[in-house]
Parts: sequence; C-alpha cells; structure tokens
Amino acid sequence: MGLLTAAAAATLGAGGAVIAVPVLLGAVGFTSVGIAASSYAAGMMSTAAIANGGGVAAGSLVAVLQSAGMAGLSTATTAAVAGTGGLTAGLLGIFI
Repeated sequence: MGLLTAAAAATLGAGGAVIAVPVLLGAVGFTSVGIAASSYAAGMMSTAAIANGGGVAAGSLVAVLQSAGMAGLSTATTAAVAGTGGLTAGLLGIFI
C-alpha cells in the first residue's frame, strides 16, 4: 500500500482510538457513576482489593481505569491514545 493510504489509515486510527476508548471503558464496567455491578470491572476491583488486603491501591490499573471512566480521558491521555491508534493503524496500512 502507498504512503497516502498509510497516512489515511493513521488518521482514522487515531480518531477511532480516541472515540473507542471511552466506549470500551463503559462496556467493561468503568462508568461515569462508578463501577457497574457484576461487570468485568467489578471482578477486577474485587481481585485487586483481595490482593491488597481489602482496598484498591491508588495508582493501580483499576484505579486509573476507574478515574478515566468517571472523569474521561485527560488531554495527555487522549494524545497518547490517539498517537498509539494512529501508529498502529499506520503501520498496518504499510504492511498489509
């Protein structure tokens, strides 16, 4: 595939990733009102709490994902997600 195709794929990948991440967080249970009962996120939280003696450690994966689910992605995180999505799609556009 050509360079133009790779650039288009990268652009679409970046935009798609920024849109998909909040949707995926909600789908697994990290919602704007907290962790949804009986969801994958609830299982992650339970496992993390058991491993840490009853509480979820600040800065842990569960805590970070819950923060993103409740408050949305920060500017830096949005840029990182867009960069990763764009890079992945661009590379796929080149090699496929």
